[in-house]
Amino acid sequence: MCGRYATTRSADELSTLFDAALADMARERLRVSYNVAPTDPVPIVRMSHRDRDNPKRVLDVVRWGLVPGWAKDLRTGAKFINARADSLDNKPAFRTAYARRRAIVPADGWYEWKPLEDQPGKQAFYMTPKDGSVLAFAGLWEVWGSGDERVLSCSVVTTDAVGHLAQVHDRMPLILTPDRWSGWLAAEDGLLTPPPAKVLDAIELRPVGSAVGNVKNNYPELRDEVPQEPEQLTLGS
Repeated sequence: MCGRYATTRSADELSTLFDAALADMARERLRVSYNVAPTDPVPIVRMSHRDRDNPKRVLDVVRWGLVPGWAKDLRTGAKFINARADSLDNKPAFRTAYARRRAIVPADGWYEWKPLEDQPGKQAFYMTPKDGSVLAFAGLWEVWGSGDERVLSCSVVTTDAVGHLAQVHDRMPLILTPDRWSGWLAAEDGLLTPPPAKVLDAIELRPVGSAVGNVKNNYPELRDEVPQEPEQLTLGS
């Protein structure tokens, strides 16, 4: 799963990276976050069909936790921060968005927790590209309500973890390489497989401190490497 992540690039930088126009108020609404938590506002890239003859990519800021149109209230979204790749086309909460409203969720990296061996507690890890490049998570977006109550929300698509990432958690965000961005946003089929091994091999598993477990903590040092517990030292070796 993906329950916490970091996104610290500006709206202008993301707009350039993903060749996307800025949605209304996106620059003003986007906030740097080193510890994104469910229901937080997050940047996504989606398709806008305002001009039906000329659909275009836009960078928008939406609520993390997809709220289906049939939900009674926004609290439903807390259950849908992630969408399993193997159930997108049949789960009521996701099938419409999968067919019509796909998104790219930009991130610097994400956090997972691995239980310690032979003792209570967990070690937090930050998964991030070694070269500092942007990650593009496959996502879905949805519209809830209308008028002044209209809310846009999103979910991160997850799949089985592969390679060294499986040593921390059995699930991971579905990462889209640039050659898949257009196809994903156009709702093409056949894009639910993990990226090439070389892409995943370039992601480091960085042990970080326990402070990231508290959603109130949000500062750059959350991503700093810390010494691992003795039984964790061989992870990724």
